[in-house]
Amino acid sequence: MLLDGKKAIVTGASRGIGRAIALALARAGADVVVNYNGQAAAAEEVAARIREMGRQAVTCRADVSIPAEAVKLVNVAVEQLGAVHILVNNAGITRDNLVMRLAEEDWDRVLEVNLKGAFNTIKAASRLMLKARWGRIINISSIVGITGNAGQASYAASKAGLIGLTKAVARELGSRNITVNAVAPGFILTDMTASLPENVKEKMLGQVALGRFGQPEEVAAVVVFLASEGAGYITGQTIVVDGGLTM
Repeated sequence: MLLDGKKAIVTGASRGIGRAIALALARAGADVVVNYNGQAAAAEEVAARIREMGRQAVTCRADVSIPAEAVKLVNVAVEQLGAVHILVNNAGITRDNLVMRLAEEDWDRVLEVNLKGAFNTIKAASRLMLKARWGRIINISSIVGITGNAGQASYAASKAGLIGLTKAVARELGSRNITVNAVAPGFILTDMTASLPENVKEKMLGQVALGRFGQPEEVAAVVVFLASEGAGYITGQTIVVDGGLTM
């Protein structure tokens, strides 16, 4: 299989895009640590689905914005699965508001989870990858990190920061056969986007060249490719998965 024998961590894997990524990696042959922070039952359901495929799955509650928790997450992967070959930084939150109304604590929390969380897990997992001289780090950014979006200053800043982090770390780790890439989804049908007003959805849909919104599985397919040997000469890149929304 494409990822047979590989061990993966997916942060924020209990639902939405993270859930789809965890399942897709397992379907490709990887064993997976399903990270969550608040959705224990949902994380266990994902792990159960993975085990049904004949792969190993471990759930781990960890707030990746806290360095010690990120280290714990990586340690669980090593203890339970034996290694960390693939790290997918998907954990993310929103606290949307116009800049003039955006509370400082909301700004801080979004940056802590979305950007610092990725830094924390990369720092912990890359030590293992360096020793193994092989690794795949995939950061889930967003098209708003490229285009910006009114009312999402903190979210856009965190996702733009992920792209910069991706490029810097790709340069640092490339000589050890570790690739680092970002995936920037557009409008993907998840719980997070389901709550948007219908008029907002209709306006965005009118700008999508393919005439439809994306599915989490379509983002997951790109992650599986970037985690594979076939993507071994791709690093420091941001792959946009948006149906032509931002072209």
